[in-house]
Amino acid sequence: MAARAALKLARRLATAGARIERAADGYVLASPLSARRTGVDAADVKALLADGALAADGSDGLVLSAAGRVMVRRSLAGGEDFSSQHQARETQTIERDGGRHSVTVDVSESPLAWLRSRKGRDGKPLIDDAAFQAGERLRADFTRGQLMPRVTSNWSAAVASGRRGGAGGMAELTEAALSARMRLERALTAVGPEFSGVLIDFCCFLKGIEDIETARGWPKRSAKLVLLLALSALARHYGLAAMARGGEGGMRHWGSEDFRPTIG
Repeated sequence: MAARAALKLARRLATAGARIERAADGYVLASPLSARRTGVDAADVKALLADGALAADGSDGLVLSAAGRVMVRRSLAGGEDFSSQHQARETQTIERDGGRHSVTVDVSESPLAWLRSRKGRDGKPLIDDAAFQAGERLRADFTRGQLMPRVTSNWSAAVASGRRGGAGGMAELTEAALSARMRLERALTAVGPEFSGVLIDFCCFLKGIEDIETARGWPKRSAKLVLLLALSALARHYGLAAMARGGEGGMRHWGSEDFRPTIG
């Protein structure tokens, strides 16, 4: 477990856009909250790496991983007053494991919750409950599957494998973690390669829309449209889209149990 100084560094990295960069004499912290880069202790960086709290960002930098964000949340759990000053919390109800569950979401942290709070020109939320629940379910399986952020990933192989390679990886996964990986694999396969990567970035790695557009070289405001389509496809896979429509919108035929359509 990271020491207090390392946890303090992790909290600073929880700011959107914050990253650790290599310098000639060690490491520096680059944050959108400050124009200056401040030096950080290499021992703290190593401690966070050992705990799996950091992940490469694809440009020789390190950012807070999904596990790192969990670490930060747990470290703040005992300080509700401090947390409430820096978080925008909302209680959301999601469908999971065959039941409805109330979860507390930090809107300032979760890009999905942020997108849920946005409204379109018609005054309606950009994404409906089905899309939000689908994204939360994907993130839950990602977390349960103990998958750590990686810059380049073959998600089908990573999910199907029962072993984790690399430094800090886990040799064996629990049955629950393996089941979560299998569910994640099925979901990503269902939405296809066009949507799987952006869903992982947005829902699981908690990357903001602008960060996704920059990393992928997409035009501004294009990621939002792609995400709306991706979340809709994900909701259909989970069977949530039909629930949200109340069963409307599909083709239906009333007939006896032994009815079979005639083709040709």
